[in-house]
Amino acid sequence: MVLLKHHMLALLSLQAFNGFAVGDTPDEDEIENPPVTPNLAVKVSTSFPTSEIFGIKLVNGHPTEAILSITNDEPEPITVAFIGGSLWGTGMPGGYSANTIVRNLTTTRYNVEIPAGAADSLSYSFATELHPQDLKLLLVSVVVDSEGGIRNLQAFNETVSVVEPDASIFDVQMIFLYLFLLSIFLGTCYFIYSTWITTLFPQKRRGGKGGERAKRSTHGGKAVDPSDQASVLGADGPAVTSGSMMPKAYDESWIPEGHLNRPGAKRVKSGARAGGKKGKE
Repeated sequence: MVLLKHHMLALLSLQAFNGFAVGDTPDEDEIENPPVTPNLAVKVSTSFPTSEIFGIKLVNGHPTEAILSITNDEPEPITVAFIGGSLWGTGMPGGYSANTIVRNLTTTRYNVEIPAGAADSLSYSFATELHPQDLKLLLVSVVVDSEGGIRNLQAFNETVSVVEPDASIFDVQMIFLYLFLLSIFLGTCYFIYSTWITTLFPQKRRGGKGGERAKRSTHGGKAVDPSDQASVLGADGPAVTSGSMMPKAYDESWIPEGHLNRPGAKRVKSGARAGGKKGKE
């Protein structure tokens, strides 16, 4: 119960520290006579592994990791209860005033005990969704000493830049956007081509009338040898081609001669048939 009470007080202390910027500027009495708290021999330093040479950048939509290195020089162990922070205005023209809090960051509970004379590193991550601008980042660690006292230790207080993430051509949303724009462009080009350009260049006719095509085919055709032309038995009979035009695809040496030279059917004239019938009568 005592540990839970300490944690609740530490959280309330951190919230009160972050909420101080929401109010107005402190009174003159508070500035001249600030509250005095006994010093705690604890050192806190913060580093950002993903920081660049030109400064710390908070990328919207991507978590920012801060490493807090805490060194306990007290003769008794301490407990790191919470780590939190907030973003403040810088007072620059066109931005928030220096006494205005822009956004409270996530408060993370740790409950990590650091023995006397020891050091430990804690990772604190947070994310932002703000307009690109310069803000002041304030990180605070809430420490509980051996006697149950709650201390807010400032871990970081510098200006940072809020930026948008870099656009990548392999992003799924960007790929769909490119395909959508490409389809609109192709559809517009096809509409312009079919509406205006085709009317300027009319298509030529591939052939003339039937008589003209017949003449061209007659004059342009190659002469055919009469011996290679097909012979027709009758108006309704099948067309038979000559042997010179259709080569034989089989060997006739093994076929009996009687099958090769079949006797043809004798044709009897209709007049002879009629005369024969009358004679019999």
